Amino acid sequence: MSKNFANDVEAADALAQAYKNLKSEIGKVIVGQDDVIRLTLTAIFSHGHALLIGVPGLAKTLLVQTLAQVLDLQFKRIQFTPDLMPSDIVGAETMDKERNFQFVKGPVFANIVLADEINRTPPKTQAALLEAMQENAVTIAGNRYLLPQPFFVLATQNPIEQEGTYPLPEAQLDRFMFNIFLDYPTYEQELKIVKGTTADEKAEVSKMLGAEDIMSFQHLVRRVPIADNVVEYAVKLASSTRPGNSSLLANDMLEWGAGPRASQYLVLGAKCNALLNGKYSPDIEDVQAVAQPVLRHRIVRNFKAEAEGKSVDDIVSKLMAQIKS
Repeated sequence: MSKNFANDVEAADALAQAYKNLKSEIGKVIVGQDDVIRLTLTAIFSHGHALLIGVPGLAKTLLVQTLAQVLDLQFKRIQFTPDLMPSDIVGAETMDKERNFQFVKGPVFANIVLADEINRTPPKTQAALLEAMQENAVTIAGNRYLLPQPFFVLATQNPIEQEGTYPLPEAQLDRFMFNIFLDYPTYEQELKIVKGTTADEKAEVSKMLGAEDIMSFQHLVRRVPIADNVVEYAVKLASSTRPGNSSLLANDMLEWGAGPRASQYLVLGAKCNALLNGKYSPDIEDVQAVAQPVLRHRIVRNFKAEAEGKSVDDIVSKLMAQIKS
């Protein structure tokens, strides 16, 4: 499936078309959730990881499995539980019959790793993913092992069931490019879901892209030209979340702001969003299209904001409105 493109414009057109084809193919299994699909594919083509948050039954796991199928990538699922150990994720050294140590790879050695209910395991085990997500490698007994490429962690989390769960450390959260909310389907969408899932037929999806295609598009995203004023807007937006800066809203409502990685992901996400929509360079609207999922897990509200019922998304929306382009 991999192609050699004559130039970046041809490659950009191919990515926009591939995105349409992927949406259509995923739509055979997943009803609705257009924004979720857009953001998840944006993270993949930007070489980022995504955290999917939604109540049970909204097809989080099914979406990840379907993505792995249409992208023709090796897929591994890790069910996070309180007794899960780091070696259950990355692997461990074992002794063979000749008393030699050999490394047995864990499920993290895959292209797409589904970390299902990631907040159900203690921070010690969650931390096993830190090196993998940042360095695309794991270190065991002093030996470094590279992970297959492309590599993505797509994690799911239930926002309402807090008993028996552990909050994700800030260092872990910051590794995720996007924090994506899944909402309930509309009445019409739910009708279609129920009719489709209670019949004796199973939708089949076709393989649309391979690993080489995805890595080629990842490099393309980074080569996309971007105007200085758009980069400046992204950096202003990220820095406006930091208390102590000139932003009165941040000083009034926020305990902690987003770091430089937020600015990087705002720019990368804007570049990819532009390509997916058939544009060759992003504008400020593309930054705004990815701002909520980039920032919502990187800023912490203070007591006043919580007491007044101001959500993180509300605050980010106000910050976007205040920044002059």
